Amino acid sequence: MADGLAAVTLAMVKRGEDTPADESLRLAFRWGIVPANQGEDPPTALKAAYDWVTANDRLLADVAHAEVVEAVMYRVSYKLDGSPAAGDTYKRRRRALNAALEHAVAVGELPENPLSRVRRKRVGSDDVVDRRVLVNALQARQLLAAVSYVGSWDRCRGRRLVAFYAVLYCAGLQPAEAVGLRLSDCHLPEKGWGTLTLRETRPVSGKQWTDSGERHDRRGLKARGASTDRPVPIPPVLASILREHLKEFGTANEGRVFGNERGGVVGSSTYWRAWEEARRYALPPDRVDSPLAGRPYDLRHACITSWLNAGVPIAEVARRVGNSPEVIHRRYHGCIDGDEEAANAKISKSLEEDGDWV
Repeated sequence: MADGLAAVTLAMVKRGEDTPADESLRLAFRWGIVPANQGEDPPTALKAAYDWVTANDRLLADVAHAEVVEAVMYRVSYKLDGSPAAGDTYKRRRRALNAALEHAVAVGELPENPLSRVRRKRVGSDDVVDRRVLVNALQARQLLAAVSYVGSWDRCRGRRLVAFYAVLYCAGLQPAEAVGLRLSDCHLPEKGWGTLTLRETRPVSGKQWTDSGERHDRRGLKARGASTDRPVPIPPVLASILREHLKEFGTANEGRVFGNERGGVVGSSTYWRAWEEARRYALPPDRVDSPLAGRPYDLRHACITSWLNAGVPIAEVARRVGNSPEVIHRRYHGCIDGDEEAANAKISKSLEEDGDWV
């Protein structure tokens, strides 16, 4: 929300010759809305931009003017360099702006929400998953094996994360969901399939943004009610990996399955750095700089794609990973093998049924 409203701020100021650079204005705005900074003086590097933006901001009522709305929507839709923002970025920014305007209407500062008169524009990419990031089962096993060699053996930095990445690849969890996974959420039988029942996510927000002062926020599952859970069946191989992980490392604080050396929450910087090192061990030199499994999140993409290619119905895939069937179809339609060949065969058959053409 802070990022979205910071982008909008660039359109809600009266510009002149002394206007600071857009990047400075964004940083000044983001500093100014951190609750912990209320009543504090801005840092020296941001003071000039902060003083300017607080003295030259437009009245809220100005957003009802057509030219201001147009400028605001431009800032929502494009990056600072003028290139289109990604589809998810645009949607996130628009949601933040809409929430602020709805609040303004609720408290009587605006007669109506100006966004109700603005047509949605499709900008940026369609967020279709790039096939180049997808790993197959053999590559995934090689990467997980490489993770175990990250860091010194006695500190176990990499070995603590092998099961973490396995959960992303075998169960399609988001990293923030895996971070919040607790032992009480796991059914890990000695034989057969198990179940992970997801109840919360632990995204990195930063201490200044959370009510608790913790770096990792506590939230419900994405796009679901706060008390809603999501059971995810897991194959025997993943249940075995998790049992071995718990046998070696036990649980972290609060009964979490994954933790750092001190039992704290696994930070995003931790699993990112370990993954970058593992890629250098596991991949040939010419593939290290390629998009292949460039992010831990790409393991989730590979999982979803493998399920779709195995013939699992889109609705069931969507249920397991917590997306809508529409999102799964839109994002992964280019990753399903055999679709083109199957379509070509059906077209050829229909043409043949019409008789000879020559």
